[in-house]
Amino acid sequence: MSDDSILTSRDGGVLTLTLNRSAAFNSFTRPMAAALQARLDEAARDDSIRCVVLTGEGKAFCAGQDLKEVTADDAPPLEDIVHGTYNTTVRKMRALAKPVIAAVNGVAAGAGANIALAADLCVATESARFIQAFSKIGLIPDSGGTWMLPKLIGLQRATALAYLGTPVGAADAESMGMIHRALPDADFADGVRALAHQLAAMPTRGLALTKAAFNAGFEQGLDAQLDTEMKLQAEASRTDDYAEGVAAFLEKRTPTFQGH
Repeated sequence: MSDDSILTSRDGGVLTLTLNRSAAFNSFTRPMAAALQARLDEAARDDSIRCVVLTGEGKAFCAGQDLKEVTADDAPPLEDIVHGTYNTTVRKMRALAKPVIAAVNGVAAGAGANIALAADLCVATESARFIQAFSKIGLIPDSGGTWMLPKLIGLQRATALAYLGTPVGAADAESMGMIHRALPDADFADGVRALAHQLAAMPTRGLALTKAAFNAGFEQGLDAQLDTEMKLQAEASRTDDYAEGVAAFLEKRTPTFQGH
């Protein structure tokens, strides 16, 4: 495993994970994916981490799969790469019980675009572009793209982007509901930091339960979802953060949340 394929940095309760293969536009290899997954596992175990930011080094966020890996003489079947590199990464992101921000600093293409969309919130520089590039080489969107994209922007738009591979600028991505916000390039770093610290200061256990409820809601009907909400609400009501939030409201003060 390449130790420098994923850079890590801490700023209080915020952990930033930076894809670090800028010469290859941060395209994924199996070792890089394994390193990212290990960092996500560490974040899940570390209660002092309250928010995770995923971004890219250099001009790109992520160009998807490194095609040199899949065309090598000893390349594994593509389904093994999809499973180990992308499906596992997306599952860990969606299961992580704390907020995940995708900070898209440049082009996000193919699997790179869909990993960004798997985050809880996706913000991008105004110069960034999102490209469902799969059809250009005869493939289908993976990394959850066929599941997430129609839910975010509707079937017609998702189909057009998947079929045609048309690049979408960040401002258009925001207006169609694909991402949370497009930020001016000059303000991007400060904007991401402010959002991450805002989330880290919130009752992150409650945010994690909200995330779990949203995940469940994609898979079940209203009747089952109401039961899920009741169960998760009961769990939220037993947290220290709930007690602090109620006390702060009654005492007319700003709450101090601990994430448990």
